[in-house]
Amino acid sequence: MGSQGRLACVGVGMMLGAHLGPRARRHIETADVVFVAVSDPLVEQWVMRMNPDCRSLQPFYREGRSRHRTYADMVEAMLAEVRAGREVCGAFYGHPGVFARVPHRAIAAARAEGFQAVMEPGISAEDCLYADLGVDPGEVGCQHYEASQFMFYRRVTDPSAWLVLWQVGVAGIRDTGRFSNTAAERALLVDRLSEDYPLDHVVTLYEAATLAVARPRVERVPLRGLVDAALHQHTTLVVPPGRAMARNEAMWAAAGTGA
Repeated sequence: MGSQGRLACVGVGMMLGAHLGPRARRHIETADVVFVAVSDPLVEQWVMRMNPDCRSLQPFYREGRSRHRTYADMVEAMLAEVRAGREVCGAFYGHPGVFARVPHRAIAAARAEGFQAVMEPGISAEDCLYADLGVDPGEVGCQHYEASQFMFYRRVTDPSAWLVLWQVGVAGIRDTGRFSNTAAERALLVDRLSEDYPLDHVVTLYEAATLAVARPRVERVPLRGLVDAALHQHTTLVVPPGRAMARNEAMWAAAGTGA
């Protein structure tokens, strides 16, 4: 153990054993202590076999407890070991910087205190989504929002591009102490989406596979069916384009003349 603590937040990908890169694996195997936050108990057990001092972050989650308090406690647990001069690794499912507040906050806090801190990317649910649904975000564009943020703030939607809403299973929850939303809260999301899409517009509920023997969830329902659909914290809502792109004729003409 060195006298100067260090922090590395790494992504283990979505699928057990299939997505972990060599740099991330080395951080896990050589760290003095590893904190683990993954989406599946089997994945957690797999990571814990790589280092004798692995500690799950799952016990920090408790029903009725503010997620903001939970995240702050996770960050503090990791930073306490860094301050003690240990080499610390945070192993997070998917990509540690995508829809993951704890890695970003922990790295920022460590650097602010003068410690070395790095992030190693991983394969995220977004990467799996493109592969499983056959979506090319460069074809017509793709918008990504956290579902509650999309509801509570005046985001401008382009219905000619794909729309991806993350964490739709907790969309509309204001108190942050619950892990699932109600039909009434889902109805509010449908109301918001109906401003840009018809209620019979077919959307996809997506969940990436975490085991090689499992299949991803790809469930297509009309927009109105979202109210009664089975949603989880990791469910993603994928809304295909509702209309064709409209060409900017003035820009098109100007580009053609070389002006």
